[in-house]
Formats: sequence, C-alpha cells, structure tokens
Amino acid sequence: MTRSSWKSQRVTVPGDKDAVVVPSDHCRIITEHMDRMTCVPYLTYLADRDRLLMLLSGDDPSHPMVMSSDDHGETWSDPRSVVIGKEETRPWIGLALTGLGGDRLVMSLTVFPCTAEGRYRSSSDDGGTTWSQPIPIPPTSCGEIWNPWDPWLVDHDEGTSEVIRVAETGYICTNDAPHGGNSHALIRFSHDAGLTWSKEVRPSQWNGVTEVHLCRALNGTLVAACRLNPPKQYWHEIDHYEGLGVSRSRDNGKTWSDVEVLYAWGRHHMSMVCLPSGVLVMSYAVRKGYPETTDGFPQFGIEAVVSRDHGESWDMQHRIILAQWRGNTKGEDPELERQFRARWPRWWASSQATSTALLSDGNTLVTAFGTGYRSDPGEDGVYAPRDIGVVRWQV
Repeated sequence: MTRSSWKSQRVTVPGDKDAVVVPSDHCRIITEHMDRMTCVPYLTYLADRDRLLMLLSGDDPSHPMVMSSDDHGETWSDPRSVVIGKEETRPWIGLALTGLGGDRLVMSLTVFPCTAEGRYRSSSDDGGTTWSQPIPIPPTSCGEIWNPWDPWLVDHDEGTSEVIRVAETGYICTNDAPHGGNSHALIRFSHDAGLTWSKEVRPSQWNGVTEVHLCRALNGTLVAACRLNPPKQYWHEIDHYEGLGVSRSRDNGKTWSDVEVLYAWGRHHMSMVCLPSGVLVMSYAVRKGYPETTDGFPQFGIEAVVSRDHGESWDMQHRIILAQWRGNTKGEDPELERQFRARWPRWWASSQATSTALLSDGNTLVTAFGTGYRSDPGEDGVYAPRDIGVVRWQV
C-alpha cells in the first residue's frame, strides 16, 4: 500500500465571498510517486468490506486498472491491471464502474478506435479481483452505437436488498458530435442486472446531451446531471467548452423535464450522491471558466454544488472548491502542435473526470478526479504523466 501525503494546494482562482474552499490538506495526488499515465477514475464504496475501489485507465497502450483503499483513502494499493478473458492489443479503457451490492460489480469497456464492435461489458463477483469474459454492449433498437460513460443507477428491494432494476444512460452521435455536431442522450432499463434490456427511451429534452449521471433523490425523483454540447460559437473547439445541466423525472424515467442549464460551457464530468439527509451533492470538473494567472497560464479545478430540495434547485452561489491547479503551458503553441501533432497543448493539464462516493458514516465524501498538471509532451506527442487526485470532505 502506498501512502501519499495530503497535498497542500494553493487556491488562486478569485471566488466570490460565498464560495467554500475545502481545506488544502484534504486533497492528495495518489499517483504522484509514479511516472505513469493514469486517468478517468471511477470510485465505488464496497460497504461490506469498508473498502473504496477505484477503476482507472492508463499506460501505453491504455488498459483498465484498479486501486483500493481499506482506510477511507489514507493509503492506496498500486494500480493492478484488470485481466479479462478477451486479449486486446488495441488501447482500451474501463468506464462506468457500478456497485450492485455486496461484492458484485460491473463496468463498461471501450476499445479504440471506436467502432460498433468495440464496446463491451464485464462483471465481477469478488469485489474486483477477477472479471468475467466481456460481452458486447447492445446497440440501440435502431442499431446505433451506444456510447457509455456513467455508472448505472441501481434500485434495490427495500426488504431483501436485491437488485430489482438498473438504468443505463448512453448517447448517440451525429455530425461528428460533440465538436460542431450534435448528440442525443438515451436511457434504458434492465430487471435482470444487465442481462437483457428494454427498448431505450429517447427524451426529446436530451437532444444536445452526451454524458448523463443519474441519482435518485430521497423523494423518489430521478435527477439527471447532463453534459451539454457546446454553444454554437464554440463548435469545432476543444470539448472543454461543453456545459452542465440538470433534468428530472417524476415517473421513474419514462418522461423528463427540460434541461436546466447550470453552466452553458466550461464545466462538466459530473458525479452525484444523495446523503441520508436528502441533500444531493454534485461534483464536476472545471475545464474552462477560471481566469488565467497573472503570467498567462490557464487554471483548472474540481468543484461541487448541493441541492436541498431533491434536485429542483442548486446552490450555485455557494460553490465548493475541492481542488484547483495551474496549467503548465500558456498560450496556443503552433510549434508544439506542429511538432507533436497535438491540438490545444495548453489544455492537457486539465481534468478528465470526477467520481464521488459516500462512506458508511453517511457524511464523509471521497471525490476522485483526473489531472494532467504534471503532463509534458514526449517525443511521441503523448502528454504524460497524468495523475489521479482524491479529496476527502464533508458538506
């Protein structure tokens, strides 16, 4: 197990007087002792084991790995490669880690370059130690590619704790979405833990949406945090310009409200948790929107907001700043783009995900995020290393 000191952070973004900053010594970079590519973390809490399990991807070629902590994030195992039945030499990543109760887990797998045959699902019955032979993720009822990203919503029987229904979100792309095109998010349901699926629901309100993270509020409302296509003026720009909104369903996912826009651009990669008190907590990545430093470097961060009315409204005034860091390349650098065949080099220091888990005390939250604050282009144009950060905090 590796212990990383809780990393002191110097929050430099100017915030309004009502913004809350999590104490700097609550944030640590758990992969800082390694010079590896580690990114896109997903956290789940295995209550029976009192264990945090993290799915991440990295190295070259990219492949899924897991890390675990048995002391609420104080120490973490080193990344261990996920071995599944299908040998895959192309780059592939693990997505949408979901706990089904006990030691049962499921994750999605995406192989690059993306094709209709490049999306799979694998499960574990022993807390992530071993994984099943992958099976293809079924396409939509019209044969379109189902693009997964977010964990399933899992409904349990109150009496037996058995899984009675899961809901999966995904999205389809048209016209090279989201960079200058369009996308449409979908939802479908399974009553046998993902063996078979209903025909997907295509909410008209989710046109222009990609990732959708679901959470059931204490009053039964389904709340969907939605990643939005960029405003038209940012079409063909980097995907950092995509936004964040919220949609709700009061009929268990059959129909959905219009998407309420929280951020038109610059913030997304959402994760939600419902506290026992009924407070909803949403973490997200800040990839655009912070001002540059006085010497011209971009700034990135991880924030959270809360809702105290089952997702009807969000306290945007009292943003919670969980982590913040300065980029390491300023300005657009045509020479870097030419030399390394990489666009937008200044944005590689940003975040690519957030994932928040609630511990057994019902108050303590652990949020994992990806950061490239140490990234530097190598001879092959790959920006590495990339790191995983963890913040432990309470509302």
